[in-house]
Amino acid sequence: MPSIIPSIRSKLPDVGTTIFTVMSQMAVEYQAVNLGQGFPDFPMSDELTALVDTAMKNGFNQYTHMNGLPLLRERLAAKAAKLYGSDLNPETQITITPGGTYAIYTALTTVLQPGDEVIVFEPAYDSYIPNIEINGAKPVLISLQFPSYSIPWDEVRAKLTARTRMIMINSPHNPTGAVLDQNDIDQLRSIVKDTNIIILSDEVYEHLIYDGIGHQSILRHPDLLERSFVCFSFGKTYHCTGWKLGYCISPAEMMKEFRKVHQFNCFSCDTPKQVAIAAYIEKEEAYRTLGPFLQQKRDFFRELMKGTPFQCIPSHGSYFECYSYGHFSGEADKALAIRLTKEYGVATIPVSAFYKNGEDNKVLRFCFAKKEETLQKAVEKLLTFIP
Repeated sequence: MPSIIPSIRSKLPDVGTTIFTVMSQMAVEYQAVNLGQGFPDFPMSDELTALVDTAMKNGFNQYTHMNGLPLLRERLAAKAAKLYGSDLNPETQITITPGGTYAIYTALTTVLQPGDEVIVFEPAYDSYIPNIEINGAKPVLISLQFPSYSIPWDEVRAKLTARTRMIMINSPHNPTGAVLDQNDIDQLRSIVKDTNIIILSDEVYEHLIYDGIGHQSILRHPDLLERSFVCFSFGKTYHCTGWKLGYCISPAEMMKEFRKVHQFNCFSCDTPKQVAIAAYIEKEEAYRTLGPFLQQKRDFFRELMKGTPFQCIPSHGSYFECYSYGHFSGEADKALAIRLTKEYGVATIPVSAFYKNGEDNKVLRFCFAKKEETLQKAVEKLLTFIP
């Protein structure tokens, strides 16, 4: 008898290799300056890495608590109180996770049932829609208003149904660097009041915010926090994206359900790094100076880019700034991104990759969280670009 070869019915049939992987591979192949994927090319704190080394030498190498190192959770609660005036119970409301993306996935998996609807604003971080779909729920897609990338709240109201279970927000926003303001919070509050709608707030770039703008964290607003999962990243705050450590904050009853999923997925996160961060988090200047530090890089890059034909769409947060080119070309953004990598040696990300239907507004995303010499080298190449 012929042998039977098992087959898998894909839960994500439309998903292939991400554009980040594709562009990073091309950057290596063509020896291009990689301003595509969002990670720093400058070193993280020597003090923080030394604290990890010390933690390992002191024997902190076994499992820590499933919910995260208790001291780290206590200090995160104290930090949130200081920054946002929130009153958190570290025992019941904070869970350490292997990265912000994991926290988002776990929150979605905790809540969603087949047939539920989730409002997602596009362009959107690439994990959102697959995370929703793998849970049998339906993403309800709303395009942010181009070129300001602001939320069209009237459209949100129009797309609410009895099946709306969640609204996902992201500020500072990836990929555009847009940030929410008080009016956005007021609009969100009016929409969710007296409903069963849960908020998932992606705040991994909370400290990467510029131009004197205050971060509108959900943690500032107790009436919104009581229905929210709020997700954060240590990697973005401490220039260590490869550590894959983050955390989630929510009301105790919601966190209880979150932890049911968490315990059977990763169970526990990297112990020595948690010990190190618990000590380093006391050094407030490390996160309080992060915004000015990266704004300087954004401004440096922005000034250099004035010599190119690309037009800046101002970013007020995150690692990224977007540049449009529709005023001089109708070329598809993916095609242009590939051409810039191959012919000019600069890798970017086409913003159409952040839309499920590939909406193309002729915009490329650049990562400016790089050494100045990296940014200068990239723009020198772009100055030779011929539209």
